[in-house]
Amino acid sequence: MVKILVIEDEEAIRENILELLEAEDFEGIGAINGTAGIKLAIAQIPDLILCDMMMPEIDGHGVLKALRSEPITATIPFIFLTAKADKSDIRAGMEMGADDYITKPCTPQELLKAIAIRLEKQKTISIKSQKTLDELRTNISMSLPHELRTPLNAILGFSELIMSEYQVFEQAEILEMIGQINTSGHRLYRLIQNFLLYAELEIAATNPELLLEMRSSEFSCVKSLLTQKAMQQAKQVNRTNDLQLSLHDSSVSIDSMRLAKIVEELLDNAFKFSSEGTPVILSSLVENQTFILSVKDRGRGMTPDQIAKLEAYRQFDRKLYQQAGLGLGLAIVQRLAELHGGKFKIESLPQEETIVSISLPV
Repeated sequence: MVKILVIEDEEAIRENILELLEAEDFEGIGAINGTAGIKLAIAQIPDLILCDMMMPEIDGHGVLKALRSEPITATIPFIFLTAKADKSDIRAGMEMGADDYITKPCTPQELLKAIAIRLEKQKTISIKSQKTLDELRTNISMSLPHELRTPLNAILGFSELIMSEYQVFEQAEILEMIGQINTSGHRLYRLIQNFLLYAELEIAATNPELLLEMRSSEFSCVKSLLTQKAMQQAKQVNRTNDLQLSLHDSSVSIDSMRLAKIVEELLDNAFKFSSEGTPVILSSLVENQTFILSVKDRGRGMTPDQIAKLEAYRQFDRKLYQQAGLGLGLAIVQRLAELHGGKFKIESLPQEETIVSISLPV
């Protein structure tokens, strides 16, 4: 049964609304003022709230502000009941997160219609949120075990082979297997580090103190760091001849470790999805007190729909291309840029050219 909280200090109006709700098979809960309404909302978690605007102690705006600041009540549909239909009051309420306004007196049909519209909208939002959550669960459940197990299997397999058959193998063969173990170990380490970093960034996004600390960071000598990191990334995948640099020095509002991580993920993505022998261009410039870093490649690219759906733990065309990874790289870059007060952008023509860029305050 749908639960509706009615916060109204006039007893006659409150009781009339509760009787109407009961007649329409809703579960109605009454609160005599704003203070009681806030407590009941947190305790009962109603499906919708009807709240009078003009009340003693805490008015409707105060109730709305309090409930929107509580995670468990922040998304509950909220409808104001008011005899005062001043435009400035309506605008202020909407800016605070109210879903609708009903001017008193109103007919039962008007009230029920407003309730039905808000409940239907909330149902649509809930279905969409559940679908997104299910997709995320599916993406994690499909990619995480596989991506962790693959390098781990190589480490265990080669190490067990060496231990059990070391007398049979030539030294060169053993060194080759040790090299495979080392490569798999680094891959596993990077997967775990990215997983932990993304979780850390998601926590930072909800912590004002951490955000302030991140945005107060500063690093100069950008050109030197970018050059060194880019050459390192290109060397790891034997693409040094494909790497092209067009860098300008600057200071930027981010620390060196996070900037290096951005470059690492941007270049890893560009090298991974472009063919050997095609250029990968890393460039930077300063424009209007903004540092802009971009990576261009001529790989397979992304469609507008894929760009719009970019998120952590999602890989596109995974079965077709069999690529490795958790799909965290660009998601981490995007989060780092946004948390440092910057922006993230992808421009792509599939099978022709892709430019991924970030902008950060200087």
